[in-house]
Amino acid sequence: MFIQTEDTPNPAALKFLPGKAVLESGVADFTSRDAAQRSPLARLLFEIDGVAGVFLGSDFVTVTKTGDKSWQVLKPMVLGAVMDHYTSGAAIMESGEAAAEDEEFSDEGADGEIIAQIKELIDTRVRPAVAQDGGDIIYKGFKNGTVYLNLRGSCAGCPSSTATLKMGIENMLKHYVPEVLQVEAMA
Repeated sequence: MFIQTEDTPNPAALKFLPGKAVLESGVADFTSRDAAQRSPLARLLFEIDGVAGVFLGSDFVTVTKTGDKSWQVLKPMVLGAVMDHYTSGAAIMESGEAAAEDEEFSDEGADGEIIAQIKELIDTRVRPAVAQDGGDIIYKGFKNGTVYLNLRGSCAGCPSSTATLKMGIENMLKHYVPEVLQVEAMA
């Protein structure tokens, strides 16, 4: 098994590509050892000192490190853990696939066609690009001209995430959906 790695725009996150499916559908974002209990792979990665987060996508695993550890030290340990997991034959997730995305807040009063257009643009134009960087973006809601999004994986805490939101996503949404006035990150 040959596992490739890719840098992400976030220097604290590295994307690992095992060359095999990771999740059949959805994504899974683990920000702590306790949160990783339903994923044997994530649990194994959290056993490595210096791992702060694990994000599972369709064909990649993004690992976020703590600030005091270097990738030079962590990368071989993460590669070994991913290799060990795949050779063991253990499931990626114990209780089914990834959980459903977090609930959106109420879009009450917003035009359903506008929301559908925003979601389609995010799903077709933004999510694929963000996934290439080892992350994901989740639509949370639209209210009073503001689109609320949640950044996950390498995108969460990335130094360039504000620029991505404002100069990239916000400008694109404003261009296609004039009712959009701004985009805000939301936890």
